[in-house]
Amino acid sequence: MITKYQQLDLIEEITRVDGSTYYEVANIFMNGRAELAVIRGLLKKVRILQLNIAHSTAVDIYEKYINETYDFPEEDFDTWVEWAKPEGKIRDAVDEILKANHIG
Repeated sequence: MITKYQQLDLIEEITRVDGSTYYEVANIFMNGRAELAVIRGLLKKVRILQLNIAHSTAVDIYEKYINETYDFPEEDFDTWVEWAKPEGKIRDAVDEILKANHIG
């Protein structure tokens, strides 16, 4: 697993295999992993909606949560882990990021 701290700087729309979608605040590394997940049939589609998002307090909150909670997958992964956005501080941060970038 990748252990280096990851900065989040883009927003993508991810389409699950069942056709439902969700937004994710990620980076180019994770976007590449999502694209690989599409090739492997773990996701249906991924597209970048916003590049170089401002590094706000909300981004700092979500970024810290993601780095402390999840491992970043190596290239040989065989499952897609959707990052949870628990109600409260984390969900509020994600909602603020999406709103600031006119998404959702």
